[in-house]
Amino acid sequence: MPLTARIRTRDGWAVSHAVVTLTDGTGSQVLRAEADAEGAVRDATELAPGAYTVVVTAVGYAPAAASALVTASGRAEIGTVTLARTGGTELPPPGPWTVDPVHSSVAAVAQHLGISSVRGRFTDFTASVEIAPDDVTKSRVEAVIRAASIDTGNGMRDTHLRSPDFLDVARYPEIVYRSTGLTQAGTDRWTVHGELTMRGVVRPVDLDLAYLGTGADPWGGTRAAFRATTELRREDFAMHYNQVVQAGIAAVGTTLRVELDVQAVQGETLPEL
Repeated sequence: MPLTARIRTRDGWAVSHAVVTLTDGTGSQVLRAEADAEGAVRDATELAPGAYTVVVTAVGYAPAAASALVTASGRAEIGTVTLARTGGTELPPPGPWTVDPVHSSVAAVAQHLGISSVRGRFTDFTASVEIAPDDVTKSRVEAVIRAASIDTGNGMRDTHLRSPDFLDVARYPEIVYRSTGLTQAGTDRWTVHGELTMRGVVRPVDLDLAYLGTGADPWGGTRAAFRATTELRREDFAMHYNQVVQAGIAAVGTTLRVELDVQAVQGETLPEL
C-alpha cells in the first residue's frame, strides 16, 4: 500500500471523516483520500519517489500539514497525524453518551447560619449527552433528577427539604435540565446554556463545564469525564422559606452552589456490569 496514515484527536480517538491530500513540489495535488471509520487512510495510488506535502482536514478541526517522503519503493508511511478542535477546544468523540449515575454525583452546597456550609446530594438521576459531529456548539445534554432523593446525611433535614417549604416533591417529583446551546470558554472549558425546571418554575441556567478527558473502562467501554458548576437563587424557584435565628442571621443561605461530577459512557445505554 503506497500511502498509509492514522488520523487521531489529541485524546487518541479516530477522526473518521478526515481527508488527506498530497501535493508535490510544484503544488499540484497528486492524491486525495478519506479516512475510514477507524481513522485509517490507505491508498494504492502509485507515487513517484520524492518529497511531498501532506494536508489533513476535517470538519470541526484545524487543518494539519506535514512533510512526507516517498521512497524508491513508492511507499509513504505518514504515521499518526493529530488534529486539534477548531479554536483549540476539545470534547469527546461525536455521538450519544449516557451518564453513569453510580460514578457521578449531583451535589448542592448551602450556607448554614452564616458560618458554615451544608452539603447535600441527589442519589437518583439519569442524564444523556449528544456530542454533535460537525458543530460542537450544537451538542445537547438532558438530565432528570428525582427530587425526593435528596440526601444531606440528616433525616429530619431531608424531610424538611422535601416539604413544600423547599422542593415540594409531592407536587413536583422531578427536577429537569435541558440544554439550549454551548459556547466555548477556553481550550477545554465550555458554557452550557439551558433551562432548569424545578418546583414547576422554568429558569435559564448556565453551567460552567470543564472537560476532563476520555479513556477506556474495565468493562470494555469508553468513558468521558466532566465537572460542572453553577449557582442558583432559591427565590428564583419559589423557595422563600427562611427562618431567622439569633442576630438576624438566616438559617439557610439564599444561594446554592451546584457541583456536578460526571462520568458518561459512550453509547445510548449503560453496559450491564
